[in-house]
Amino acid sequence: MSTPSNANLETARAAPWAAPRPRWTAALQTVALNALAWATISAAGAYGAANASSFLRLWQQWCIDYVPMMLLSSILCLALLRRPTLFEPWRNVAGFFIVVMVLFQPLQWLYVDWVHNGDGPNLQSIYQTRLRMRRFSWFVTGATYAIIVAIGNWRLARAREQALQRTHTQNLELSLALEQQRMLALRAQLEPHFIFNALNAISALVRDGDKAVSLQGISRLSDLLRYALSASLRDAVRLGEELQFVHDYTDLQRLRYGLRLQIQIDCDDTGLHEVPCPPLLLQPLIENALRHDLDCHDGRSDIRVHVTRLASELLITVSNPLSAQAPPNPGTGLGLKNTRERLLMLDPAASLHAEKRGDRFYAEIRLPLGEWD
Repeated sequence: MSTPSNANLETARAAPWAAPRPRWTAALQTVALNALAWATISAAGAYGAANASSFLRLWQQWCIDYVPMMLLSSILCLALLRRPTLFEPWRNVAGFFIVVMVLFQPLQWLYVDWVHNGDGPNLQSIYQTRLRMRRFSWFVTGATYAIIVAIGNWRLARAREQALQRTHTQNLELSLALEQQRMLALRAQLEPHFIFNALNAISALVRDGDKAVSLQGISRLSDLLRYALSASLRDAVRLGEELQFVHDYTDLQRLRYGLRLQIQIDCDDTGLHEVPCPPLLLQPLIENALRHDLDCHDGRSDIRVHVTRLASELLITVSNPLSAQAPPNPGTGLGLKNTRERLLMLDPAASLHAEKRGDRFYAEIRLPLGEWD
């Protein structure tokens, strides 16, 4: 068993004394600030009532007279330092005000009489002091109390506002972290889904016994996987990369479907190829079109991908024909659902809308350009 070192023992002994140090520092700073404030007030009063030769003497006298006020303000500030909510209920404000006026004022008169007369307590002289200080004393005491209460409540409100802001910031950070985890989970679902569909195409070729075409498919699958893994680590890719990925993916699927797979990709503006977009955005839509087109009949497909700029939005439309005679292919429903959720998490203004129009099925992605340009 190891024994504690001398340094550790010294640290352990010092710890109980080190903990209160910040509180004592704050208390000393509070008293020093109150003393400085009353010294400044005394200097201002002495300057207004004295000439150049008597200023220092009067300032000293004013400082001595204001010692009770300095003590009162220091005590109130220290009480607020220890208990910030002391003056929050208004009944506390009124109660402490009565206590200050009833107890503090007589003590102040007694102190001032003792400072100026020095003969010990004398009811007659104390009464004269009270008459002399009367209104001014009540005003200074009441104003001091009101200012300290106002400052205390202002600091309390500010501290609560800062705490609320910190809580709000922490909640936003937590929400962002949760959304990021959710996005990663969606990507984790998307990538195996894509790989599964691509492997299905390869397995179909292997079953047909065409080794040359199978090897060609495996090579293309390797390129697709390389892009998919690279893109999944990025928050955004160029739209041109996504369109090229769709082209390569349909080439792989064409090894399975042959000339039945017909796809047309149009982009109104080649400059849109440089627009950033979420990675692996279009592949689920292409897969959905294949599932509801070629997998439902033996004829040719007519899949169309159209990209255009619509005001401040990027509009991507993927459509495929619907065969009235073919039985419906339910599929898993993951592709469109995950894509829609990804878009909403990236930007609430982004959307994926799917609907049937006549004899075709349309999936439309709207992505605000301002968020990605």
